Amino acid sequence: MKIFDAHLHIIDPKYPLIPNQGYVPDQFTCKDYKEKTKNLNVTGGAIVSGSFQGFDQSYLKKALHLLGEGFVGVTQLPYDVSDDEIIELHKLGVRAVRFNVKRGGTEAMVNLENVARRVYEMVNWHVELYIDSTKLKDYFSLIVNLPAVSIDHLGLTQDGFHDLLRLVDQGVKVKSTGFGRLDFDPAKAMKQIHAVNPEALLFGTDLPSTRADRPFQLSDMELIIDVLGENEARKVLCENGVNWYQKVLN
Repeated sequence: MKIFDAHLHIIDPKYPLIPNQGYVPDQFTCKDYKEKTKNLNVTGGAIVSGSFQGFDQSYLKKALHLLGEGFVGVTQLPYDVSDDEIIELHKLGVRAVRFNVKRGGTEAMVNLENVARRVYEMVNWHVELYIDSTKLKDYFSLIVNLPAVSIDHLGLTQDGFHDLLRLVDQGVKVKSTGFGRLDFDPAKAMKQIHAVNPEALLFGTDLPSTRADRPFQLSDMELIIDVLGENEARKVLCENGVNWYQKVLN
């Protein structure tokens, strides 16, 4: 079965790394990623900038070059980024901008709407949010009115999950990632999200699973197949992700 890895991190110490709450992740290069996924049929994926990378684009440009065709970038941008830089990043394969509510290290949420609309209108990017479901009620009206949004790691928490389902009903995508970060049963959550919108779930390995209670395991993929069946799991493991990021794959 083909895999589109909609959420992975590359951590290369050759490029700037900013301690986040005193934490600096271990090295995880493109070579490490390829080795870790060599037995998976990964045909593409999304390289996601983490809190510890701030607004640095140099590592992402290099990673996109090394991983090559089929891979896209999810970056973090300051509010005052120039049009020229957005266009350059788009040409290199970046297709989304991330706001990290959970860890910080990104632009402030007060600027979310302006940034989201700007990149969507300029280059058709979507926004990715790393946020606890407990916080969704505070930002619900804002998120639901954005052009295109995905939320990381099934929303992380059971508390507030009903707000996540309400957003799914309004077209928000959800990454079926980071099972080792959750305080609830991912199987039940995926069933509920899939029932609302079968195209909402996007699989990702979340490698190298920085700060997770447990890292990605092959059993995470097997769980998706067990819960949804092979036909629907195929959509989650590949097709939904390709469609979400297809701006670069076509």
